[in-house]
Amino acid sequence: MSADIRSAKRPDPDDVLVAMTDYVCDYEDFSKESLSTARYCLMDSLACAMLAMEYPACTKMLGPVVPGADMKGGARVPGTSFELDPVTAAFNIGAQVRWLDFNDTWLAAEWGHPSDNLGAILAVADYESRRRLAEGKAPLKIRDVLHAMIKAHEIQGVLALENSFNRVGLDHVLLVRLASTAVATRMFGGSREDVLNAISNAWIDGGALRTYRHAPNTGSRKSWAAGDASARGVRLALVALTGEMGYPSALSAPKWGFQDVLFKGNDIKIPQAFGHYVMENVLFKISFPAEFHAQTAVECAMQLHEQVKDRLDEIERVEIETQEPGVRIIDKTGPLDNPADRDHCIQYMVAIPLIYGRLTAEDYEDNIALDDRIDALRDKMTVKENEQFTTDYYDADKRAIPNAIKVVFKDGSETDRVQVDFPIGHRRRRDEGIPVLLQKYDDALTRILSPRKAREIIELCDDHGALDDTPVHEFMTLFVK
Repeated sequence: MSADIRSAKRPDPDDVLVAMTDYVCDYEDFSKESLSTARYCLMDSLACAMLAMEYPACTKMLGPVVPGADMKGGARVPGTSFELDPVTAAFNIGAQVRWLDFNDTWLAAEWGHPSDNLGAILAVADYESRRRLAEGKAPLKIRDVLHAMIKAHEIQGVLALENSFNRVGLDHVLLVRLASTAVATRMFGGSREDVLNAISNAWIDGGALRTYRHAPNTGSRKSWAAGDASARGVRLALVALTGEMGYPSALSAPKWGFQDVLFKGNDIKIPQAFGHYVMENVLFKISFPAEFHAQTAVECAMQLHEQVKDRLDEIERVEIETQEPGVRIIDKTGPLDNPADRDHCIQYMVAIPLIYGRLTAEDYEDNIALDDRIDALRDKMTVKENEQFTTDYYDADKRAIPNAIKVVFKDGSETDRVQVDFPIGHRRRRDEGIPVLLQKYDDALTRILSPRKAREIIELCDDHGALDDTPVHEFMTLFVK
């Protein structure tokens, strides 16, 4: 901290702000794989949004901020008839995508869900397309949405590689706000200066506490926090477009900057150039709506179901091996008061498939949680870190999320030790996973939309060229209910 804190001389912008701005404004070298993955990510995220519409806890959060504050010609909210200002629409769509903890994931020093930014991206794209059309201009196309998604994924994911916000108590939705602010400002037509100013304000906002993700306060805010962050990103973008000033040393200012105030004096790191790495390597949740560190544990439990389903009373213990983050985040004992508690408890997420041979969003609800066998089985579980699992988790060439389970019975017999290193949504299992993702998308649309609309959307998404060229406002119209 060598700068003179008394000096009022305005410094050059922080390198991190410049790098983010340059990337958002200039990068166009998207790989075929990143574009293809982005299409699947768009479908997967919309599937999550549609499935969330079956849950009153989510739908009660949707709509205008106050009754009647809708906006004719605004952004649409999939699966509804709402037309809202883009800030409010971003909250709505973000909450839908995130509600069931079923959208994509990124795991590194920080965790998160890069498709959370789709709340901002779709809201801005739909609003801008309708506005431009009304002015006789060309609307944005889905291709523009895909480009914005790749950039938002990259900003969130690269910043997560070596910056552990969770270790200082801050929630990962900070990264959603940053990425959403950056791409939304550019999508609105903001200049390089506008983007830089907006990003600086996003850093100055600080970060939400993680307390709503952890015992004893785990709660449903974790399902709408990303929508809140993406909406804030859109608001900051609109503020910047008025010509409002930015803050060049928002990160590095001695005593008052983000790094000194909230990051224990550590520098924010960008360990590699922004490109399309994150989208290519993103993790899809396509089989189970479960916190991602437990995805392979659920796969292990599914494999063991047939061996234990008729011997539940004979179980002596269930041994779970996981990575260090899995122990730190989701090893949870004692009463679980709500669905948000349960989908962040590795013991609960293992117990359900051992007993029932499944894990769905409905299995976190109270009517299932009342089954006494679940807590009885949880009490017999041990969770410990496997150091090799932790090493493989942080290995950039592997990006594994390993878990292993073995069940030991009272008579001394035991099941095989089942280990899964890479979940079905991993890049290494794309060929196996994409058909499951597409089925998830088909099922979600047909459950919420009319058969005609669902089929029209599915057929459009099957034709990648046609999808890319589709004006955003026309695509969003297909989801109006």
